[in-house]
Amino acid sequence: MIITRTPFRVTLGGGGTDLSSYYSKYGGFIFAAGIAKYMYIDVNQPFDGLVRIKYSRSETVKNVDSVEHEIAREALKMMGIKQGIEVVSIADIPAGTGLGSSSCYTVGILNALHTFKLDHISLYDLAEEACKLEIDILGAPIGKQDQYMAAFGGFTILEIEKDGVVKVRNAQISEDNIDELNRNMLMFYTHTSHRSSDILEGQSRGIERNEKELVDSMHRIKEIGYQILEAVESSNLSRVGTLFDEHWQQKKKLSTRMTNPRFDEIYRVAMENGALGGKISGAGGGGFFVFYVEKEHRKFKDKMKEAGLRPMRYRFDFEGSKVLVNFRDASF
Repeated sequence: MIITRTPFRVTLGGGGTDLSSYYSKYGGFIFAAGIAKYMYIDVNQPFDGLVRIKYSRSETVKNVDSVEHEIAREALKMMGIKQGIEVVSIADIPAGTGLGSSSCYTVGILNALHTFKLDHISLYDLAEEACKLEIDILGAPIGKQDQYMAAFGGFTILEIEKDGVVKVRNAQISEDNIDELNRNMLMFYTHTSHRSSDILEGQSRGIERNEKELVDSMHRIKEIGYQILEAVESSNLSRVGTLFDEHWQQKKKLSTRMTNPRFDEIYRVAMENGALGGKISGAGGGGFFVFYVEKEHRKFKDKMKEAGLRPMRYRFDFEGSKVLVNFRDASF
């Protein structure tokens, strides 16, 4: 039995500039943080030689080609595994909530399968392999952020060259500032999920057509990302909140599906009750709201509960995808 644990993430700045339609023209920039909410992947070798994939459904088939779960199927094929494998996934957070669940699954299963095959792989190569599976093989209209954040965790900066090469480095943040961000950056579940692919496909088409308002908003989102990083590294954390607000105003211009009257009302209540700014997680349209609030946290949480949101307590993750259990039977 092999069990991997892979962190979800929250984007702090630059979201969307990791799409190939954008970075291939202008270069991308992402500043994000891994959070201690995880995808767990359990890989085992069943005695009967069948293929079992267990997630929200349960599949039992004779060979990998018959597996319906696309990521699991293609991961197994990439690793040359045709039969005699069981993959079970358990997640702390539902899918479709904008915190990178699909890529957490991809990175987690690839990490487990490499361990299963006694292959050592670096975190960088693990992230690139996940990008190849999701973007190149499955054709998902997503960027490179989620795979890298799932692999690395931490407060991580991704600078994406026009040719797609990703440079990874850690943000320079003191422990005190990390604690303050954890206290003041509050997350709330909206009880709605979304199909990020629908939003991202439209966004990519607009960039490819060089739609001025959309491209200008993307440029500004990247610039705000750099400013958020500077604010965090220079201990000007109040500035993070106001930049979140500016980011949200720009992000709403990217798609009519980004927000809705309910979300607009939630945001209004949040700003009237102490939030300096906030934004929706991931591509938008559902999932989690993140607000930066410096005072009266309990009162703020009560207001959000009245608005129908559920607070999520969390801490930051600094380990990335890792193998928790490696009880590899000698017969594997």
